[in-house]
Formats: sequence, structure tokens, C-alpha cells
Amino acid sequence: MKPVTPDAALSAVVGSNPLPRTELTKKLWAYIKKNGLQDKKVRTQINADDKLKPIFNGKKSVSMFEMTKLVSGHVS
Repeated sequence: MKPVTPDAALSAVVGSNPLPRTELTKKLWAYIKKNGLQDKKVRTQINADDKLKPIFNGKKSVSMFEMTKLVSGHVS
């Protein structure tokens, strides 16, 4: 996989080093699980904390599928 570079908002969660998209996804999920951000009732929803809100375009909660699309806008 070709490495992608996270922007400033995403770097706050996964670090600023270029990494393959698969590793980026693993780090993002590790952060979500570590901070208990997966919704307890609707497991496909991710609740944003202060670091994730800028990545989620200010939304409080997004679906897993929407999250993937939003994260794509924060890598180059």
C-alpha cells in the first residue's frame, strides 16, 4: 500500500508520519476503542470527541461508513 500523509487534524489522532491507509485505519480504531467512542447502543455509530470533531466536519456522531469517507478528505 502506498503511504498517505494525514493533515493536521488527523495527525492529532494517528500521528503525522506517512503511513499506509490500512495502518491509518488500525490506529484510528485503536483510538476510538481506547477512548470508548463507539456508541454503546448503535455499534455502527462513532461519537466524536474534541480531536475527532474536526475530522467529522463538526458532527457529534457519524456512522463507520461515513467516517471512512470523511477521513479520506484528511489525507494526501
